[in-house]
Amino acid sequence: MRSLMLAKAKECWEQENEEREAEKSRYLAERIPTLQTRGLSLSALQDLCRELHAKVEVVDEERYDIEAKCLHNTREIKDLKLKVMDLRGKFKRPPLRRVRVSADAMLRALLGSKHKVSMDLRANLKSVKKEDTEKERPVEVGDWRKNVEAMSGMEGRKKMFDAAKSPTSQ
Repeated sequence: MRSLMLAKAKECWEQENEEREAEKSRYLAERIPTLQTRGLSLSALQDLCRELHAKVEVVDEERYDIEAKCLHNTREIKDLKLKVMDLRGKFKRPPLRRVRVSADAMLRALLGSKHKVSMDLRANLKSVKKEDTEKERPVEVGDWRKNVEAMSGMEGRKKMFDAAKSPTSQ
């Protein structure tokens, strides 16, 4: 199937090239008349050469201008592509998956096949008793209006600032 598609594409490409060549020759025959140099004197031939050189210079100037515009456009396109890449980010980050690896497998990957002793990483951890922190901290229930009045104004803001500052300094 793939070879058939390639063969068909090759035929289409060759046909397009032939059509392009035929169009080019037709256009050139239409635009450029055949030169009749027989029977012309030396001065007439020189005049014809001067005319042809003038036309060639005009075409060369046009070609140079078009080339300069093309180079300018390609530079601008390149700069815009770089800007787009900077805005979009250089790399597409793949979604990372969690991989569970045991300590033995990790050590085997780091140290190679030399590692044979299994390590229990949890063996050396301290055991911490869970304590009720709610019992230790007394909950003060008071009138909320008094709290609002105490915190109003610049003095209240100073109290809030000092309260936020004091736990970090101790």
